[in-house]
Amino acid sequence: MIARIAIRTAARSSRVAAPRATAVRFYSEDQFGRKEKAHEDQYVRKHQEEQIKRLKEQLAKNKEESAKLEKQINEHESKNGRK
Repeated sequence: MIARIAIRTAARSSRVAAPRATAVRFYSEDQFGRKEKAHEDQYVRKHQEEQIKRLKEQLAKNKEESAKLEKQINEHESKNGRK
């Protein structure tokens, strides 16, 4: 008797569970994943552009400082007569 009830319950639960699982999913998970990846890629590109901008500014500043130091070296060498 218990075996028959268990078999009927198991069969009924599998029939009921399957329609529920498909009824809930009306969207494409792949589409959501692509949209999420696009947002992440956009954030990464923006962050990289900001980093490149900061690095270019640092490079320009370092070039100016290097040129200034090079000029000072040349002035000192010309004063000391070494050139």
